[in-house]
Amino acid sequence: MSNQSTYQPIAEVSVEELAKLMSDSSQTLQLIDVREAGEVAIASVEGFTNLPLSEYEAWSNEIKVNFKPEVETLVICHHGMRSAQMCQWLVTQGFTKVKNIAGGIDAYSVVIDSSIPRY
Repeated sequence: MSNQSTYQPIAEVSVEELAKLMSDSSQTLQLIDVREAGEVAIASVEGFTNLPLSEYEAWSNEIKVNFKPEVETLVICHHGMRSAQMCQWLVTQGFTKVKNIAGGIDAYSVVIDSSIPRY
């Protein structure tokens, strides 16, 4: 994933907002988890598609085949840094409704679902 010279602010969604959106069956969401497979094995939220940043070459050419650029797309990682990178890249690919999940899965575990292990 290349560094973009023009940074665009990315909208964030809180874990509380994420939980609300996920509980609303009328919402069409694309949920992407950019953590490594080993991290997902430790802790995960149901409904997310795992696209590890380290495997970018393997999935990047298929992003518009597997995901729709016009659909709300929420991205999670451990604390919010890698997901922010992914959000920036998605915008460069024409995705128009991209949001970074603030605090990542760690915040989700603390605030929403303590049964999800912290690491």
